[in-house]
Amino acid sequence: MDFLRPASWEEALAAKAEHPTAVPIAGGTDVMVEINFDHRRPEYLLDLNRVELLRDWEAGEENVRLGASVTYTQIMEQLRAELPGLALASHTVASPQIRNRGGVGGNLGTASPAGDAHPALLAAGAEVEVESVRGSRFIPIDEFYTGVKRNALQPDELIKTVHIKKADGPQQYSKVGTRNAMVIAVCAFGLALHPETRTVRTGIGSAAPTPVRAKEAEEFLNAALEEGGFWDNGKIITPSIAKQFADLASAACNPIDDVRGTARYRRHAVGIMARRTLGWTWEQYRSTGATLEGAA
Repeated sequence: MDFLRPASWEEALAAKAEHPTAVPIAGGTDVMVEINFDHRRPEYLLDLNRVELLRDWEAGEENVRLGASVTYTQIMEQLRAELPGLALASHTVASPQIRNRGGVGGNLGTASPAGDAHPALLAAGAEVEVESVRGSRFIPIDEFYTGVKRNALQPDELIKTVHIKKADGPQQYSKVGTRNAMVIAVCAFGLALHPETRTVRTGIGSAAPTPVRAKEAEEFLNAALEEGGFWDNGKIITPSIAKQFADLASAACNPIDDVRGTARYRRHAVGIMARRTLGWTWEQYRSTGATLEGAA
């Protein structure tokens, strides 16, 4: 195994172009586990730790530009207001040591359906900026996951930046595991309210071959909130609406039985998380929404 260690982004792109099979490594929290257990033996490792550009982030007027190597700890400590859903997801990642090393770029590169960041990125509607010596392009998060641990990157491309719109409403994240730390998700659910567009987006992890959105659940809830005038009057969402949303979220899953849980349990748990996160986010919207009139 050869170890490539570029000092700049340009050198990294050149190395990836010359060695398309090279596996990028920054935090190494996924890649090194696979190597240590001899599940993977790449011909080249491409160490990106000297590429400072990947560790930068910037909060603009509307969006956050998140470098691929920005750590979960940084997101938790510095971007909680701008990216609340992703900050909550970051809290659930493994241990403090791993949160100090791992980042969203690694989660995206590995593209595991159990990656903790994916539901929050789906709910927020992120875009992934990738680049090669041929140029750069933006991949909407909905198009990024192409299969089990597969993504839309071309062999010569590297993840550069994740662009995420700053939260304009409450966001929540929930995860089921066998314990509170150092655990791979049995399933996970992210929910984001977008009052500016009067829409709701979701993200589901570890309950299908890829991270997915519960699109039918979103469409149902968007219509129900609009027809009932909920965005304006701030009424409590009725139990029947919450139940239908939860049932549709559960139906969006396509899980398997494995050592962490059964398919039946995952569907049930996703439904419970959908109902609870909807209650939490809507209560927060009712209590803080600046445009509410006549709130119940």
